[in-house]
Amino acid sequence: MMMRSHSFARMCVGVLSLVLTACTSTTQQVVHPSFSSDSAFANIEYQMSLGPRVPNSQAHLKCAVWLIQQLRRYGADVELQKGIMPDYTGRNQTIMNVVAHFNAHKTSQPILLCAHYDTRPWCDEEELYEDRMYNVPGANDGASGVGVLLEVARQLSIDSTLGAIDIVFFDCEDMGTPRNYTGIERENTWCLGSQYFAKNNSIQYRFGILLDMVGAPDAIFPREYYSIQYAENYQELIWRAARRLGYSRYFVDNTAYPIMDDHYYLNLTGIPCVDVIHYDAKTSTGFASWWHTREDDIRNISTTTLQAVGEVVMEVVK
Repeated sequence: MMMRSHSFARMCVGVLSLVLTACTSTTQQVVHPSFSSDSAFANIEYQMSLGPRVPNSQAHLKCAVWLIQQLRRYGADVELQKGIMPDYTGRNQTIMNVVAHFNAHKTSQPILLCAHYDTRPWCDEEELYEDRMYNVPGANDGASGVGVLLEVARQLSIDSTLGAIDIVFFDCEDMGTPRNYTGIERENTWCLGSQYFAKNNSIQYRFGILLDMVGAPDAIFPREYYSIQYAENYQELIWRAARRLGYSRYFVDNTAYPIMDDHYYLNLTGIPCVDVIHYDAKTSTGFASWWHTREDDIRNISTTTLQAVGEVVMEVVK
């Protein structure tokens, strides 16, 4: 009996080992990259505390200074790219792009991460005419992308294994022609900062990721048309990372119509860049119902969404 008992025990151990091996081989453990959505949210809260970051305002200047200070604190070499671009009326508009270089010595072809930090001067999607004169608060449209990338910058200061990455905060993205403008409409009145950067850039980037409106609780990021046209391989790289991390509910396989955003001008000058942008097919504008209104405030920011976007970016750059 004892011998049979030992044999039975050894058989049970063998079967258990086979089961555990089978489970291990079929279940792959997903390792999530380091990223703090609380830190990203705090970055957004600070921007909101300054007020709307409308170009030529004190809040805008304070935000630019703060961005430079934070990026230098995280060990980046930072420069302020200043220039002039005509706005929708033809008047010259001062451009202040904040450009940060991390680990530039590691390669001559860094990855480019970018967002815009300015906010729209008019709430021209408000129904009431008198409400259109207010500045857009810009929690999602502006501050969310900046908040995520500042947390990415913090992670870059911690992880010495990461390669060369540039983070650029574009100015004057949201200075495009106002709705119902009665004057002569000029072409290319949006994305002035990225237009200037693209024309005056000397760095050969491997590829770029643009974050725009990436904080909403119900955010959906489809495959934007220009991103497919100019940077399809890199878009697939990003969407595969999202699937691997379990974030396919955000990074969906639907295709969005061409969106005139900062990535467009980068792509035209040979920098393949993917736009991660919230698109809502249920609205008339294609964006959130509170886009370019007074409702674009901190209530429309979700740390869960920030975590998903931040982790995907970190997964790609790693």
